Order: sequence, then structure tokens, then C-alpha cells
Amino acid sequence: MGEQTTTKFPQKILDEWSGLGLDLPSLFSAGHLGERMGLQIIEAAPERVTGVLPVEGNTQPYGLLHGGASAVLAETLGSVGAMLHGGPTKQAVGVDLNCTHHRGVRSGLVTGTATPVHQGRSTATYETVVTDEEGRRVCSARLTCLLREL
Repeated sequence: MGEQTTTKFPQKILDEWSGLGLDLPSLFSAGHLGERMGLQIIEAAPERVTGVLPVEGNTQPYGLLHGGASAVLAETLGSVGAMLHGGPTKQAVGVDLNCTHHRGVRSGLVTGTATPVHQGRSTATYETVVTDEEGRRVCSARLTCLLREL
């Protein structure tokens, strides 16, 4: 949980955001909440955002991964995808999040992969699939973000 990884961005994104004086891994992260939860974004592009979250420290009283933790992972990954899609002139704001929890997880890491369902001018919708270490689906989530001009 204490390991830091560097998010991998495609060169196209690095070029688009260069010269703005921004720290992309910090900008495209879960912020303080994500840090407390141990969430790490592994790769980020408008077409696919992947991150991991430890189960330990993110459980409910029965020892299972908390559904809210899956929701944080899904909203973070979908928001990062929407922000990258919108580009440096727009801000992504979540307006709808739906999560369906399929199975419980008691240990290890879960991986979330967000892919676009819709990439428009004013909204972006991402589906996030959260899986356990065996590749079994833990949660299916859908996030819609409003893309606002800065």
C-alpha cells in the first residue's frame, strides 16, 4: 500500500498538456481520499484508465471490500478518463454513478478498468469493471460526467 507508482500517459496526452505547468499524476488522481485508500492509477488515456486498490483497509464490518471503496475506484477512473477526453480547457464533474456489486473480496488487490461508453462535447460516460486477482468481476459501474468549460 505504501508503494508509489508513476501513472503511464500516452505521448499524445503528454504533448497536449505540456507547457501548462501541471503535475499530471497529481492532477489525474483520487486526491487525498485516494491516498488514504491506497488507490493507484497505473495507466491513463481517454480510451482506457486502469487503477488498483488494496482490499486491506477498505473493508466493511464483515471483512469484505466496502462497496463504497469500489465506487471511489470507479468514480476516480471514470473521472480521469473524462478529464483526459475533455482536454485542458474542460473540467469533468460527475453527475451520475451507478454500481452493481457481484461478489465479495476479503484480501489482495482489486483492479479497475474504465472504458468510454460515450465521449461527447458536453458529457462523457465511462464503464468501469472491477476485478479481483483471479480476474473475476467484483463490480460493474457506470459514471457520467459533465464536461464544463474552465
